[in-house]
Amino acid sequence: MKSLVIMGVSGSGKTTVGKLLAQKTGSRFLDGDDFHPPENVAKMSSGIPLTDDDRQGWLETLASSIHEADELTIIACSALKASYREILKEAEFIFLYGSPELLADRINQRSGHYMPPGLLQSQLETLEVPKDALALNVAEPPSALVNQIMIRLNL
Repeated sequence: MKSLVIMGVSGSGKTTVGKLLAQKTGSRFLDGDDFHPPENVAKMSSGIPLTDDDRQGWLETLASSIHEADELTIIACSALKASYREILKEAEFIFLYGSPELLADRINQRSGHYMPPGLLQSQLETLEVPKDALALNVAEPPSALVNQIMIRLNL
């Protein structure tokens, strides 16, 4: 395994868990949000959900990063649909999930992120729960989630 994708809807803690996991394992961390083109960021900032076409180039860029990785790389990426995960298929997936109320509360508490709270519902509607990912409930603290990942994936 050379890449892990920490996936889930907005507010699930992908970046927090991914950074902590990378730090504890000495791995490289990439935030998928940093790879969105300006047009995607503008749409999301305006409360407009992305389409599959909007996501295609973004996912292909992330897939290239996964393919070219020569060390364990942790990537935070929503990867909401099975078809998106198929593009990123060289990675192993960790699915972070939580109640809509918890997720909304987290989104409302953060600042400096372009993803508005109003898009959470569209993400929940788009989400196709993965069948082959390590699934973890984000009601637990990030450090506990990272410990579970390290134990279950033998990192």
